[in-house]
Amino acid sequence: MMVIYAIIVLGILIFVHEFGHFIVAKLFNVKVEKFSLGFGPKLLGKQIGETEYLLSAFPLGGYVKMFGEGGIIEGTTPQASVDTEKAYDEESGEPLDAAPVLTDAEKARSFAHKPPLARIAIVMAGPLFNLIFAWMIFILLCVLGVPTVTARIGEVIKDKPAARAGVLKGDVVTAIDGKKVTQWDEISAMIAAAKGQPITLDVKRNGQDLQFTITPEARISKNLFGESVKGHAIGIAAAGEIVTEKSNPLQAIVKGSVQTWKVIDLTFMSLVKMIQRVVPMDSVGGPIMIAKMAGETASMGATSFLAFMALLSINLGVLNLLPVPVLDGGHLFFFFCELIIGRPVNQKVREYAQQIGLFLLLSLMVLAFYNDIIRYFFSHQG
Repeated sequence: MMVIYAIIVLGILIFVHEFGHFIVAKLFNVKVEKFSLGFGPKLLGKQIGETEYLLSAFPLGGYVKMFGEGGIIEGTTPQASVDTEKAYDEESGEPLDAAPVLTDAEKARSFAHKPPLARIAIVMAGPLFNLIFAWMIFILLCVLGVPTVTARIGEVIKDKPAARAGVLKGDVVTAIDGKKVTQWDEISAMIAAAKGQPITLDVKRNGQDLQFTITPEARISKNLFGESVKGHAIGIAAAGEIVTEKSNPLQAIVKGSVQTWKVIDLTFMSLVKMIQRVVPMDSVGGPIMIAKMAGETASMGATSFLAFMALLSINLGVLNLLPVPVLDGGHLFFFFCELIIGRPVNQKVREYAQQIGLFLLLSLMVLAFYNDIIRYFFSHQG
């Protein structure tokens, strides 16, 4: 079942990614020759109009092959990414058409003959569709209802500011500095935002409204990346009481947008921390980890499964926007360079960059598979 759930997740996300390339290419009147889910040998295929739609053997990626490009625009795995342009004359910068020479009608449908901004839009559409898809999932989840930790206090730490002020276990925080709160995350955020300044804590206790003035104390804690950070706290912990909070469509759009941005920001920060070696390289996961997490979240229910799909979609979109040759971001880098210098980047430079990018991506894939195997082996040994 883990494998089935992983194929479902990857299949949907790959389709969304490649559909982004496909639909925007169509908008710019570029002829799409093939649309494939998967790589390798063809399992199923059907010609509809000018495009052949394929289901291929290896489900870890996909591709859209367009007329007039040197290879395949591909953003989900490195195997099929090659040079996306035709050769250019070194002096004039004009594209060199391979024999037979393209007609004007064929050039009008050719990816390589489109202006840089059109090519940028086509390439960027894949990652952008992944981000939009995740945003739509988060909006849907907010409408359906998401599990939320309430503002009920489960523990008051002895000799800490809250205990000294008279706060008790079981109190429900209703407001901080006059601002209404219903979730535990809101309490943590407001205490942190006070930066050690006194706060007014409103609580409800056995139907009675009480108010306390508390000065948070400094403390050292760990963030998501395991780094020691300075902060402030008042010495309370959540009771762990969970409720399902539903939002109306307008609220869902706002909350879904905020959540999408948080995950995008966290994904970028994780990449930075990995480069800084704060996040260890053995945390990198591959298909086995995806399959395991897909199975686990599916067993927890549709909400968890959809949230995992949104998280993975954002990771796919962000990673493909990195300026690494072979990925969509690498193609975008060269197209933006073309806009700046007024002519395409030298083909030899692009070829060398593609080779370096392919090496880096393959190295990352090997590392991911290695980590997956080690984790899987040791977890079963244990």
